[in-house]
Amino acid sequence: MSLPPEHKLPDDMPWVEGTTRIFGVIAHPVDHVRAPMVFNPRFAAAGLPHIMVPIEAPPDQLARVIDGLRAMPNFGGLAVTIPHKMPLADLCDTLGTAAQLTGAVNAVRFDADGLMHGDNFDGAGFVAGCIGNGYQLAGRTILLIGAGGAARAIAAALTEAKIGKLIIANRSVEKAENLAQLLGEKTGFTAVVAMPLADCNGVHADMIINGTSLGLKPDDDLPLALDAVRSETVIADIIMVPAETRWLAAAKMAGHKVHYGRHMLDYQIDLIGKFIGAL
Repeated sequence: MSLPPEHKLPDDMPWVEGTTRIFGVIAHPVDHVRAPMVFNPRFAAAGLPHIMVPIEAPPDQLARVIDGLRAMPNFGGLAVTIPHKMPLADLCDTLGTAAQLTGAVNAVRFDADGLMHGDNFDGAGFVAGCIGNGYQLAGRTILLIGAGGAARAIAAALTEAKIGKLIIANRSVEKAENLAQLLGEKTGFTAVVAMPLADCNGVHADMIINGTSLGLKPDDDLPLALDAVRSETVIADIIMVPAETRWLAAAKMAGHKVHYGRHMLDYQIDLIGKFIGAL
């Protein structure tokens, strides 16, 4: 059956039919996600009968939402973002190595056997994005702000990238210390220190990474004041929307090179897509 001209989709839009396989990106709130804008054009260009949709899941309803998705035979898998990366790892039947190390997932696959498999590609995507944009991490001193799901994945990947030293800063220094200990136990990387975020002004680092959700809201505090940061230090963020957070804007005004959050996703699209069976 052919559609009349006035109802035809643009060439770059995916068809949605009875045989379409559904994928999703799950978040709360969900309005900041970019995955559908990235994956759907890829599906259309490759002629794949797939579509990715945003899925709003309040934290207290996460388990119910996942149970519903498990029961859908035409649902393939999820990209996972804030605040579900760690809670969703607890719901998975199996976890890949990175997810085991971090306790967080950013991709989940639903198999025909009803099992749910999770893994984490945030760290691999961040590191690949740095290298792809001309910034070599080997031997560098990195200051990582945060000790949650994304920060854990990035920390693990940084150790694999053979950085020289990792400083983990968090408002709760206990969480930073726990992550530092975990890295040593799981990866053997010992050139890592933990400190309270309040003590980070003036710390020497070649790159400072905001691995927290600070920056999603216009009135969020800056992750770290930049007045005592060396001008040659690269300032990186994992926030994707807005693309230029207040922190990155302040860094540019102060003369720093900046690294945008979108690179972390852009460089892991193929990794996530293959894992969930979408690409």
